[in-house]
Amino acid sequence: MPFRRERVRIETARHEIEGTLQLPYEGFRSRMTDFLNTQGDDFLPLTDAQVTYLDSTREPEKHEYLALATRHVVLVIELGEVEIVEEILSAEFTASTPPPVV
Repeated sequence: MPFRRERVRIETARHEIEGTLQLPYEGFRSRMTDFLNTQGDDFLPLTDAQVTYLDSTREPEKHEYLALATRHVVLVIELGEVEIVEEILSAEFTASTPPPVV
């Protein structure tokens, strides 16, 4: 299933966060508003995130991955599509070995 990576700016009461959000390419939840409304009390997974503290008490921080609780989101601005990716599902797996019996 193809998906797209969208660069977004999200504002909370204390932070401004710019990062990349992964959304379905088309269909249900492909629009930002639909995606946010179906998240409920869950988290938004962001990659390549930069966190700026609105009160300037701390220096901006960069994170490869950040999970943001949706209940804290005040504002979301779409900054542009980064890329469209075709998800590749691998059928290969390695079976685990059961622990030794003692």
